[in-house]
Amino acid sequence: MVNISKKSGALKIVVIAAILLTAPVAAGVLIQSQNQSSNQFIYQSLLLGVYFGAEPQNFQYQVELAFPNLVFDHPVGIYHAGDESNRLFVLEQPGVIKVFNNSQNVTSAKIFLDIRDQVVYGGEQGLLGLAFHPNFTDNGYFYVDYTADDDGRTIVARYTINQTDPDQANKTSEQNILEVPQPYSNHNGGQLAFGPDGYLYIALGDGGSGGDPQGNGQNLSTLLGSILRIDVDTATPPSNYSIPPDNPFVGNTEGYKEEIYAYGLRNPWRFSFDNVTGLLWAGDVGQSKWEEIDIIKNGTNYGWNIMEGNHCYLPSSGCNTTGLEPPIWEYGHDVGHSVTGGFVYRGPALPELNGSYIYGDFAYGQIWALEYDGLNPTNNTLLVDTGLLIASFGVDENSELYIVDYRGGIYQLNYSPPTSTEIFNTVFVPVL
Repeated sequence: MVNISKKSGALKIVVIAAILLTAPVAAGVLIQSQNQSSNQFIYQSLLLGVYFGAEPQNFQYQVELAFPNLVFDHPVGIYHAGDESNRLFVLEQPGVIKVFNNSQNVTSAKIFLDIRDQVVYGGEQGLLGLAFHPNFTDNGYFYVDYTADDDGRTIVARYTINQTDPDQANKTSEQNILEVPQPYSNHNGGQLAFGPDGYLYIALGDGGSGGDPQGNGQNLSTLLGSILRIDVDTATPPSNYSIPPDNPFVGNTEGYKEEIYAYGLRNPWRFSFDNVTGLLWAGDVGQSKWEEIDIIKNGTNYGWNIMEGNHCYLPSSGCNTTGLEPPIWEYGHDVGHSVTGGFVYRGPALPELNGSYIYGDFAYGQIWALEYDGLNPTNNTLLVDTGLLIASFGVDENSELYIVDYRGGIYQLNYSPPTSTEIFNTVFVPVL
């Protein structure tokens, strides 16, 4: 039968296939798959989820606990290892990584790594980043970013897993890759990710305080206020890494840091690569008025602290914007207060969001979908106002999206149940 339903002015046509060879199937009698939530069942099983011309604003969303039996201690990230193990790893800011099987019914998580005795925790300090080596299945390498307990400096370190227990890391295997002094306790960045080029990307804030008093965002002789790119598979002594040959400042004679990939950033809080286009998306937390979304490109200056978003910051008017890259999207502090960068959605559960950049606000809890045509943003849609403290987003091996609530829960975006009006406005037309 064909279900014709109008909502928000859009016509949706949903085809329901009835298999009559095995047994008669009455209208409304369907089998819910084991991995579907009740609301996915309503939208996708009952209607078989085949929508034509549907747009994100034609759907209503909510967030649901993905793992109702698990609660974490100030989680700030969720990751998978890319090893087809169906495991997820949650980063706890005090200095612990926990691992568990990606199942809604999981009842416990194991401690994968505990470095609380090495981490200074509080405010914006702590264990802030995790990345698994692209060849993790073979070499067992993973990398963390944390602030050290003695002086608050940023440390990027490599660890290995236990050869007899893949749910246990070898704490004694730590090898420091990079150390960066931090003049203040805030704006530490902390995101780590391997790009499609195999290099490790590292986010560093401007060093903290407020307004970038040291001018680090525009200072290429410091690593602060930048996204770095290094090669951890080849070392150039005394470093435990080397510089990729196409980094923008390789071989310069001005004393610029060759690790810098892009700069002029205030506090990039979460970046990610789109696994289809390869674009690097980042959320950069604003100072007093504007939050911004950037697409990070090699050698580009994103303007801080001359600019905050699209607006002059220092000076407050008439600033020289020559050579500065504006954000592709911004929002003011009348809307939110602290952007959390997310992911371009590529999962199967919410097909109408495919290709949209999903991001949120830590302070106010909104989640948006930003559509981008390769040149310009075309639409920014509020999906849901969650009330969560959105510390991070993450994806699993199937590219399904997770939302990290700083209060301890891991959530997923899902369809809201249809209202009674929507149900009664649905017309079922027999075609058999």
